[in-house]
Amino acid sequence: MTHKVIIEADGGSRGNPGPAGSGAVLIDAETGAILAELAIFIGIATNNVAEYKAVLAAIELANEIVPSAQLHVRMDSKLVVEQMSGRWKIKNEGMQELSSQMASAIGVREISFEWIPREQNSKADALANEAMDAESRVIRKYIGEPGTSTINVVTLATKQTAADLEYNPELPSSVRAPRDVTKKLTTIILVRHGRTLLTETHKISGRGGEDPQLSELGREDATLVADELAKVGQTGIFSRVLKPTAIVSSPIARTRETAEIIGHRLGVKLATNDDIAEIAFGAWDGHTNAEVAATWPELYSQWRGDIKIAPPGGGESLEEFDERVQRGKSSILEEYEGQTVVVVSHVMPIRGFIKAAIQANWPAYWRLSIAPCSITVLRFWGEEAAEVTVINYTSHL
Repeated sequence: MTHKVIIEADGGSRGNPGPAGSGAVLIDAETGAILAELAIFIGIATNNVAEYKAVLAAIELANEIVPSAQLHVRMDSKLVVEQMSGRWKIKNEGMQELSSQMASAIGVREISFEWIPREQNSKADALANEAMDAESRVIRKYIGEPGTSTINVVTLATKQTAADLEYNPELPSSVRAPRDVTKKLTTIILVRHGRTLLTETHKISGRGGEDPQLSELGREDATLVADELAKVGQTGIFSRVLKPTAIVSSPIARTRETAEIIGHRLGVKLATNDDIAEIAFGAWDGHTNAEVAATWPELYSQWRGDIKIAPPGGGESLEEFDERVQRGKSSILEEYEGQTVVVVSHVMPIRGFIKAAIQANWPAYWRLSIAPCSITVLRFWGEEAAEVTVINYTSHL
């Protein structure tokens, strides 16, 4: 069994920030045999981010193939070596997040870091350049039986998608977007609640109404979306998004129940925010749209075309609702700045978040389809900048 493994790691960026790649090789310290090597294209990033991610990926691979071995990391980045050795303070918040992920990957195993001249780190440098050239992710595991000369090579390759190519993990991706943002990136993963009996019968269900629980199908929806969210930051189409560290739910029963199922799956504590509850429909709650149109024909017609008109019996106008939900969005961005937050809410609040992200006008509230337990991913830099990643994703259902 291998007792000590040397990790040689490097990262590069063509533009700094620009297209970036991470490379690393795992070596048996006793025999000098290469155990594995990786070349990972990470999109648009800086040299330092690529170097940190090279070490992180190598440690995660070591956890898989040599879980009990002592690790010795060698690299030509004095910044990473000194910071991870605890001799230099980590001031950059992006680096702080990566160092936190690295500490989690290291766990209790023994690890040390050593600076080496660039010319002694040629293997890792070549792998980082391989990743940048091919714009892909490749992991090669060299598996051989002790005492034999036979080595089997297992290669795992993932082609970089067009979406990944332009994904910037730190700043808005478009060159026209603000680059001088002062707020940290906060990723909001919006999830609509699962189905209820009112959802299934196409009846209006808002704030202050019947407040139904999830139906059996709704609980199935919530379980499926929870399984999908468990992949965030690891595999699948959301692998580049940082793992969620918080869940915020509307206080309404169907959203709380959905959020509890997600929170249990992710191991994340749940908080509620009253401002992201569904719009109030007053006396119209529990009726179908056809029933409302038949009972309140004139008011219903006026309401459909005027953002200032509210349903009778305690309903909210669209203008009043928008002010509330934008207040809720801002409070979440302030409280969870720099994190990935799962926000479990309803059709209208989710549309309100999207409206804010793209600085849209009122039609955003009726031109977007948001299915039960769909996923919408928005990226915010406070109120300074925003980016839409995906809207109404439902492939997990």
